[in-house]
Amino acid sequence: MLNLVFGLVLTLVCCLVSPHHACNQFDHESLLSFSYNVSSSPPLNWSPSIDCCLWEGIGCDGDGQVTSLWLPSRGIVGVFSFSSIRNLKHLSQLNLSHNQFSGPLESFLSLVALETLDLSYNLLHGELPSLFSSKNIKLIDLSSNNFYGEIPSTFFQQAANLVSFNISNNSFTGSIPSSVCLNSSLSVKLLDFSGNDFGGLMPKTLGQCSQLQVFRAGFNNLSGPFPQDIFKVVSLQEISLPLNSLSGPISPGITNLTNLKILELYGNQLTGVISPDIGKLSNLEQLLLHINYFAGPLPTSLANCTNLFALNLRFNNLEGDLSTFNFSKLVKLRILDLGNNNFTGSLPLSLYSCWSLTAVRLSFNQFEGQILPKVVDLKYMSFLSLSHNNLTNATGAISILMRLKNLRILLLSRNFQNESMPNEDKIGQSGGFQNLQILALGGCLLNGQIPGWLAKLQKLQVLDLSFNRIIGSIPTWLISQPSLFYIDLSSNFISGEFPRELNLMPALASTEAQYAVDTTYLEAPVLVQTNNAINPNYQQYIKLSHLPPAIYIRNNNLRGNIPVELGQLKLLHVLDLSNNNFSGSIPSELSKLTNLEKLDLSGNHLTGEIPASFKGLNFLSSFSVADNNLEGPVPSGGQFDTFPVSSFSGNPGLCGSIVQYSCSDQPQTTSPVPEESSENTLVFGLIAGLTFGFVVGSTTGLLYPIRRLKFLEKFIRFLHRNERRNSHVSPLYSTS
Repeated sequence: MLNLVFGLVLTLVCCLVSPHHACNQFDHESLLSFSYNVSSSPPLNWSPSIDCCLWEGIGCDGDGQVTSLWLPSRGIVGVFSFSSIRNLKHLSQLNLSHNQFSGPLESFLSLVALETLDLSYNLLHGELPSLFSSKNIKLIDLSSNNFYGEIPSTFFQQAANLVSFNISNNSFTGSIPSSVCLNSSLSVKLLDFSGNDFGGLMPKTLGQCSQLQVFRAGFNNLSGPFPQDIFKVVSLQEISLPLNSLSGPISPGITNLTNLKILELYGNQLTGVISPDIGKLSNLEQLLLHINYFAGPLPTSLANCTNLFALNLRFNNLEGDLSTFNFSKLVKLRILDLGNNNFTGSLPLSLYSCWSLTAVRLSFNQFEGQILPKVVDLKYMSFLSLSHNNLTNATGAISILMRLKNLRILLLSRNFQNESMPNEDKIGQSGGFQNLQILALGGCLLNGQIPGWLAKLQKLQVLDLSFNRIIGSIPTWLISQPSLFYIDLSSNFISGEFPRELNLMPALASTEAQYAVDTTYLEAPVLVQTNNAINPNYQQYIKLSHLPPAIYIRNNNLRGNIPVELGQLKLLHVLDLSNNNFSGSIPSELSKLTNLEKLDLSGNHLTGEIPASFKGLNFLSSFSVADNNLEGPVPSGGQFDTFPVSSFSGNPGLCGSIVQYSCSDQPQTTSPVPEESSENTLVFGLIAGLTFGFVVGSTTGLLYPIRRLKFLEKFIRFLHRNERRNSHVSPLYSTS
């Protein structure tokens, strides 16, 4: 017995001290050949004198054969040398994701042992090979590269064990291949075709992927009806098809998918009603159907989706008295967006039972009544938009909402018609809104002065009081606001001179202030409209830091000279002083505003010349001094060669090539002051966003915007294609 124990111990010791099999020499040379085409920082420890099984990112089997090449996010730059990789006959795991490999992808015929191929987030390009020969392949991730062309129908011929296939965020064309469900019908669980240029109809073979859990094909050009074949796949947990051209109704058969957690169909042309039995999808967590043509009421059975935490039905044709819907069972609901529909009634009382809510948008409906004190039960509320309804009692609303301690964004525009501006005497000294960053009360026709309680909001960054009936002067306490960088006081009755002290506004004057602006993502994007009614222009912002620092004071009664001190607001991107009564010359000091993108001084009584130094405003894309009393040459060169003649009209004394009037023919007389225009087009500044552009983070549960940059670009193009739909997002106002 003792001899047996001694023998076992001796065997164990020999196994521990015996050397492992050295790296296969052929694999060693292949990897060295691969490394000659790339570089990294810090460099890889791939020394020819060291056993390659000991190299960083290399794994070997017991015979010294290389089975794994695993170097994600390693900062590697260079050409992907497939001619070297394909010599690794035993390679089963290949992950070079999140690097900067370039070059085409060649045939995989020799990699018969490959199970995992992850080359995502690189710079690879070209077409896919016609055949993937490995019968063992389980995961293919080629997302976020520059691949193009059609997916060969034979590509999946041998892929019987494929589990996950992701080619999102490339430039593939043609139709989505149906062969993937024909050859791997019993294994595939994830298919992601998002962010390409696929067109045509959805494949009719998805129902054969009987184990499919995630199907994504958003941000493409797919058209036709929603495929009913997919309703056979009861294992589905996510369907994501946003921003395509799918049309027609959704069959009630969708309620067969009882495991569904995410249904993301926004930005299509879907019609009909939302299934009355939608409540059967009790596992649903995200229902994102916004920007479609759904009609009818909000199904009462939706209240049975008790796991729901994101509900977005914005921009449809839904209707009905929302106060009758019972929200009280949706206790996990965090995001609710029902904006731009035709809902009526009062704000639903049952909504205040959804204590987890962080963002609510009910704007652009027909709600009536008052905001009730029960809203303070929503203690996590950060974003609230009730714009463009028929709410009353502005003072009561402000007094109540001040008690929401986490409120960051408050959009109440186009309500409270013809009421008084809430002031200190009526709302009391509550010390609320201490975290408020955006406040919009535009288009309410409120009477009174700019309230002094705003001076206490030390975190306020964006203020919109446009389209009211505000009188009095611009308060100098604005310089005490450390974070305020966007002010819209347009279309009021503000009088007096422009305060010279505003040159001290910290968020516009200090170069250090730009780093203090909140860079976190908003719970919902904010949409700013700054153009006219004929050609509406919408800019969507998902971060406060993306909003342009701006001062809009057009259409008021300001007089006197434009202060030269404005030239000290170096961070300013937009300055609109149009349609006031400013006189005197244009200060040349404004040329110090080197970040300026828009300057509008039209519709005043300005005299003298346009400063030649304005040619140095290299970012200026919009400029107007129309309808003043200016004279002399219009500067030429730089951005001035891009401005239309209309930017200078109404100034008979101007000359130069841009206005097509020679300065040598200019008479030595002073042009009369033009009469005030009888018609001014007014536009509403800051309003609620077009849509929640978000998905939910897998670890933090927080919101972040559309997954990848290319997706966002396609989303912007979608907005442009659909101007017919969003042309009424913001109310337009005209006065005379």
